[in-house]
Amino acid sequence: MSYAPPPAGWLRLFLPFAAGYFLSYLFRTVNAVIGPVLARELDLPDNALGLLTSTYFLAFAAAQLPLGMLLDRYGPRRVESALLLVAGSGVAIFALSDTLGGLAIGRALIGLGVSACLMASFKAFALWFPPERQASLTGWMMASGGLGALAASKPLEFAIGFTSWRVIALGLAVATVLVAALIWWRVPDAHGDHKRAGFAEQLAGVREVFSSRHFWRYAPMGLLMTGGFMAVQGLWASRWMMVQEDMERSAVALRLTWISGAMLAGFLVMGFFATRLVHRGVKLEHVYRGAMSAALGSFALIGLFPGVAGDLLWPLLGICFSLSNISYSLVAQAFPTALSGRANTALNLMVFVGAFGLQWGIGGFVDGLQAQGWTTAAAYRAAFLSLLGAQALALVWFWLPARRS
Repeated sequence: MSYAPPPAGWLRLFLPFAAGYFLSYLFRTVNAVIGPVLARELDLPDNALGLLTSTYFLAFAAAQLPLGMLLDRYGPRRVESALLLVAGSGVAIFALSDTLGGLAIGRALIGLGVSACLMASFKAFALWFPPERQASLTGWMMASGGLGALAASKPLEFAIGFTSWRVIALGLAVATVLVAALIWWRVPDAHGDHKRAGFAEQLAGVREVFSSRHFWRYAPMGLLMTGGFMAVQGLWASRWMMVQEDMERSAVALRLTWISGAMLAGFLVMGFFATRLVHRGVKLEHVYRGAMSAALGSFALIGLFPGVAGDLLWPLLGICFSLSNISYSLVAQAFPTALSGRANTALNLMVFVGAFGLQWGIGGFVDGLQAQGWTTAAAYRAAFLSLLGAQALALVWFWLPARRS
C-alpha cells in the first residue's frame, strides 16, 4: 500500500484527534478526584461508586466491535465527530443529575461517545502513514491523553475549590461539542477510506481477528494489565492512598498529578524515539515486554509495602503503563490495513472489559470482605494482591509463546 501525507500536513490530521483523546482520558480519570465529592453528596458506598465510575468502561467496551466495523467502513472523521456529540450530551446529563441513576446514564453516554477517540486516530494513522511511523504517532497521541489525565488530577482539584463540579462538567460538555465540530470540518478523508463492504464481510473480518493466535497472545495482557491499571488509576488509587497511607485529599491529588506526569513523560519518549528505535533494529515487542515486567514488579511492591517509596513507585507504574499502548501497533501490524480498525478495537474491547469488571469488582470485593469483618486496609490490600496475581498469570502467558519461538 502507498502512503501520502494528508492535505495541509500531518498536524491537520493529528491535532483534532489529539484534542478528542485529551477529553477522553480526562473523562476516564476524572472520578479519582470527583468520586469522593460524589460519595459525600449522595452517601455512596464503595461498590456503588465503583459501579458509577465503571459505567464509562462498560459502554466504552460495548461499543468496540461495532466501532471497528464503522471505522473500516465510514472512516475516522465521520465516526468520531458523531460520537463526540453523544459524549457532550452525556456530560451535560451527568452535570445536571441528582440521582445515582442519572449520573450513571450520563457516565455511560460519555463512555460511548469517546469510545472512538483513540481508535479513530489509529485508523487514520494506518491510512495515511507507513508502519514504522505509527508507533511514534501513537506516542504523541497518548501524550495528549496524558495531558488529559494530568488535567483531571491536581488542576481539577484546584478548580473544584473555586466552583462546583457541575459547572466544570457543563464547561467540558461545550468543549466536547466544539472538538466534534473541529474534527468534522478540519480532518481530511483519506482516499480509499470508505470501501462499502457488506455486513457479512465485516463480520468475517471480526472473526479473522478473534481467531488469530497472535491476537490472543496480547488479549490477556490488555484485559488484566492495561485494563487493571486503568481501573486502579481511574478510582481505586486515590482510595488506596487515603486508606493505606492516611493521605489527605490534596496530597492524593498531588500524587495523581505525578502519576499522570510520569505517564506523559513515557508517551513523549514514545513519540520522540519509537521510530528511531525501529530504524536501529530494536524490536518494540521487547520494549513492551520489559515495561510490563517492570510494571508488575512496581505494583507488587506497592501492594506488599504501601508505605515504602509510594511517591516513586506510583509514577514508575505510570511510566510503565504509558508503554503498554505499544501493544496496539504490535497487534494491528499482523493484519491487513483494511482490518486495522477491527484489530485495534478488538484489543480495546479486552482492555475496557477488564477496566469495567475490575473497577466494579474491586469495590464489590472490598465491601464483601468488610462485611466479613475485615478492616478497610486489609480488604484493599487483598483486592490489590488478587489483581496482582491475575496480572502475573497474564504476563506468564505472554512470555510463553516468545520462549517457544
